[in-house]
Amino acid sequence: MAPSATATVTEAASAPKQLKDPRIAGQYKEFQTYHFSQEAEEGKVEGFEAAKYPHYLPTWDKTLKYPPLEPFEHYEHGKDADTSFPELLPESAQVTHLTPTIGTEVRGVQLSSLSDAGKDQLARYVAERKVVAFRNQDFKDLSIPEALKFGGYFGRHHIHPTSGAPAGHPEIHLVHRGAGDNRADMYFCQRVSSVAWHSDVSYEQQPPGTTFLYILDTPETGGDTLFSNAVEAYNRLSPLFQERLHGLKATHSGVEQVAVANARGSINRREPVTNVHPIVRTHPATGEKALYVNPQFTREIVGLKREESDAILKFLYDHIAFGADFQARVKWEEGTVVVWDNRVTQHSALLDWKNGQRRHLARITPQAERPYETPFVN
Repeated sequence: MAPSATATVTEAASAPKQLKDPRIAGQYKEFQTYHFSQEAEEGKVEGFEAAKYPHYLPTWDKTLKYPPLEPFEHYEHGKDADTSFPELLPESAQVTHLTPTIGTEVRGVQLSSLSDAGKDQLARYVAERKVVAFRNQDFKDLSIPEALKFGGYFGRHHIHPTSGAPAGHPEIHLVHRGAGDNRADMYFCQRVSSVAWHSDVSYEQQPPGTTFLYILDTPETGGDTLFSNAVEAYNRLSPLFQERLHGLKATHSGVEQVAVANARGSINRREPVTNVHPIVRTHPATGEKALYVNPQFTREIVGLKREESDAILKFLYDHIAFGADFQARVKWEEGTVVVWDNRVTQHSALLDWKNGQRRHLARITPQAERPYETPFVN
């Protein structure tokens, strides 16, 4: 199992110097919640049932601060996989491809029972299909340490700088909108869409690879997640434009995310960072090339003037966002675990349900290698 960066120091919470400029928050769409109604989550509000998994309710401890993440050597298990996937997809498995290039639904396989060989195949299969929804899973009923042990096979656990986490388990990133929460109405007073394409925490020096998100509570309908295939997005470009992108690097920033949390009086577990990554990255198991920029965290192309950088980035953002013919929409249902590869996809949650029903998910986010590119091949 990969190590977890959980060493802590206790100190008074304070705002980093680079967060003093309120304008930076405008570059980041914020969906995280920083508090909830305890009575509603306990089922004491008429019309709403109690949270099914109260030990997964978010906590925010302002006294805990984490040191900067240290580089580590990531091992890509997908390179060891038998690509006929005998342990992952036995003959009894029901496999349905959502689209030709991205998205698969699997039934009849229990992730928690996979051998190490099956986990290797999972990493490779998800890299190939980009996002896979496994139905009827027991993942949510595992103890949190058991779930983390499973996820730790795929890389070092990432601890999110601002999100809520179950008490005592900062490695779990929670996506939680409590029962009766109507703050989405406030969001739409200033925005026309909740779509915010991104690859998770791409500002880290070693961003995530194989990533797990499992449902705990879901609205009757709504709250789907969109995924876009960044490999196919790259492949659709002309060879001349592909070649021009090779060698370019872009700055990814976590400052804005922490700034919004700070402005709302929430936590900052770690000083925000920026890192530079290639615009075209290569997947270590498949060798596929993918576009690696996103409007949530990418800020500028290194070495270009502002207008030049903005023009190229806007084209790439729009290309990924409007590419409905290389996207998939995953609908959540009881017992679903969605696994995707953050290196070759982007995704967006949707705030489209208006009945105040709870949406509660848990994410395990193993870090992977530092993004790298390989030479352009026509």
